[in-house]
Amino acid sequence: MKEGIPDLGVIILAAGLGKRMNSSLPKVLHCIGGKTLLSYPLKIARALNSKKIAVVVGHVAESVRQACSDEGIHWVLQEKQLGTVHAAGCAKEIFGGFRGDLLILNGDVPLITRDCLLRLLRHHGEENAALTFVTARLSDPYGYGRILRDAEGKVIGIVEEKDATDAEKNITEINAGIYAVSSDFLFSALQGVTNSNRQQEYYLTDIVAAALNAGKRVGTVEAEDAREIMGINTREELALMEKILQERINRKWMEAGVTLKDPQTTYIDEGVKIGKDTIIGPNTHLLGDTVIGERCRIDGTAYLTNMRLANDVQLKFSVVMTDSQVEDGAIIGPFAHLRPGTLLGPRVHLGNFVEAKQATIGEGSKANHLSYLGDVTVGRDTNIGAGTITCNYDGFKKYRTTIGDRVQVGSDSTLVAPVSLGDDVYVATATTIRHDVPAGALVYNERAENVKQGWTEEKRRKMKKVKA
Repeated sequence: MKEGIPDLGVIILAAGLGKRMNSSLPKVLHCIGGKTLLSYPLKIARALNSKKIAVVVGHVAESVRQACSDEGIHWVLQEKQLGTVHAAGCAKEIFGGFRGDLLILNGDVPLITRDCLLRLLRHHGEENAALTFVTARLSDPYGYGRILRDAEGKVIGIVEEKDATDAEKNITEINAGIYAVSSDFLFSALQGVTNSNRQQEYYLTDIVAAALNAGKRVGTVEAEDAREIMGINTREELALMEKILQERINRKWMEAGVTLKDPQTTYIDEGVKIGKDTIIGPNTHLLGDTVIGERCRIDGTAYLTNMRLANDVQLKFSVVMTDSQVEDGAIIGPFAHLRPGTLLGPRVHLGNFVEAKQATIGEGSKANHLSYLGDVTVGRDTNIGAGTITCNYDGFKKYRTTIGDRVQVGSDSTLVAPVSLGDDVYVATATTIRHDVPAGALVYNERAENVKQGWTEEKRRKMKKVKA
């Protein structure tokens, strides 16, 4: 492995039921930052160039597997949840003959950093330790195992909360449950762990005692930020981790040259990318795999999912955009809605209360007011008047509309698909188009010829007969 760590295997414990989440979803599949809890330790394990990654699953194992990329993962089934010792032991076959070190992570600890783990692994190697683990100091250590040290500061054991004396409960240094351990020691030590404690449980922390009793070297590394080692067991803790992660993500983008007008109300998923000198207003959600270019401006109250924005794009107040692409210099909003499959060319303007779906709109074209553009291809420098609708659905199938370059579509027009308008067509106000229009033509409806005198009275008579 790179950076002085020769061979590394990773065991991720992800079999817990997560009963306190009160959910039918496995705990490790709950999300923060738009990604599952399990995806975070998996990402770090891959970033460490691990030779082998084993994920121990139990509850709804197949759902966990389906939610993750199988690339580089050895799945280990823990059929009965008999504790963390049993879970780690289930990975023994995967690491048969492995002579490197093993890193044990937890699937519900998403904020652990690569830097912290590198410090752990380096210290483990430099000290030639059999076992090294991460500690942290908490002002309220309730629920965590406490680190016991002698007068010289050497580790002499770990005591769990339920087994601790009152004096031991006052210790603020806790065990994070993250271990680097030599593979030949780990699986032999697991066999000797007993459940001689108040809860009659098999604690993984007992491998520390096993190492000490065998006279082997045990080391510790303290996390620089205690928040990164915190696990998630409840919805409240999930929300707390989401907030901490969001602070981390927002700080990263501000340091990279992005302006966040109000970081407290800006929500950016882990997979999002943003170019420098982009300005993002309050109440903005950037979700999924959204990519935003340089010098863009998002005024606020925007909800973007899996979007691609090029450079110099402006999103005015309150837009919703999903699975679409916007090219350089386009202006969208306010109150616009881009649904999946939309492609807006350079300098396109879509204004207030315009909705587009499966729409390809060419460079410089505009639809500034109150229009629906669904299943449509629009050429360059075309203007769509207010209230224009492409009627794409007949109750059975959807059809496309094609509009050429430099077309002028008058307000309140209706284009009934499938229909095509050639280049330079003029559409008069309030026209319904049911047939193709050749290039350069004017198309309009003769209203006078379509007036039917007495129609309402005749209709009412017919309706009365039907009711009778």
